[in-house]
Amino acid sequence: MTLLAVENLSVGYRTRQGLLKAVDGVSFRLDRGKSLGFVGESGCGKTTIGMALLRLLPANAEVLGGRMLFRDRDLMQLSAAEMRQVRWKDIATIFQAAMNALNPVVRVYDQIREAIETHLINLTPADTAARIEKLFAMVGIPRKRMHDFPHQYSGGMKQRAVIAMALACHPAVIIADEPTTALDVIVQDQILKEIKTIQDEFHIGLIFISHDIGVVAAVCHDIAVMYAGQIVETGKREEVFERPLHPYTRLLLSSHLSIDHTPPAVNLDSGATPNLMHPPPGCRFYSRCPLAESACADNAPVWIEGSRTHRALCNKSRSRRT
Repeated sequence: MTLLAVENLSVGYRTRQGLLKAVDGVSFRLDRGKSLGFVGESGCGKTTIGMALLRLLPANAEVLGGRMLFRDRDLMQLSAAEMRQVRWKDIATIFQAAMNALNPVVRVYDQIREAIETHLINLTPADTAARIEKLFAMVGIPRKRMHDFPHQYSGGMKQRAVIAMALACHPAVIIADEPTTALDVIVQDQILKEIKTIQDEFHIGLIFISHDIGVVAAVCHDIAVMYAGQIVETGKREEVFERPLHPYTRLLLSSHLSIDHTPPAVNLDSGATPNLMHPPPGCRFYSRCPLAESACADNAPVWIEGSRTHRALCNKSRSRRT
């Protein structure tokens, strides 16, 4: 069952220098109980997609085109009041900076209670209290710490509290934007396991955003690799990791240090990401791609297929059918 279908989404930011197109023609689908990971370097448009889905873009941003269908309802056509009902109850989020997502002068318990009372108005106070206690137990926060203020929590506990808040209204979709940033590797591993366990248990559709392809691999069924506002490769986790099609994906995979210090399979040539106010007519990875030819600079890349579920936006990569 398809929960979310995004079709040809484009988002721009208006700046003093002009319109910066941060997301350009992105399409994807998310089914119930499945997880889709967006991976790519900073500035490629991952977070903008998440904020667009929640209709929480900043004032200088606008959706330039496309549709975002949640259960066949176009989120862009909903009124502000209707969208407020969708947030948390249907589509929730785990923000990147947990401390910024929590009100520092309100106890954590009360913040979660407010979210529940706003969206689940038929629950009795006793039912609400029982649900909050269950949420804290689920994410591993001791019952005696429920009424603490955010500053009394460690970084890992704050992140767990934000996860509990995202789960408070039993949403169908959760958008997790760099949920383990700034956590040490042990706590990061614990948080990732908790997210995966909860997602599997409640059959939640999960969109996981990260610059770390290894972290995405630990959580997601499907992968979407982004570069300069576009999805350049998408496929099942095993397909993308074992048979990457796009040179940029190969670069990401080779960027992880190995125990035996094996040199990277793909080296990054000189060049920089393109100016998204004036994107090039051809491949946006052209200036950095080790496989690029002169024709790549002017010819827009096309989708090539590795399998029915695996494809890449590249004129040079060979199609690998499985």
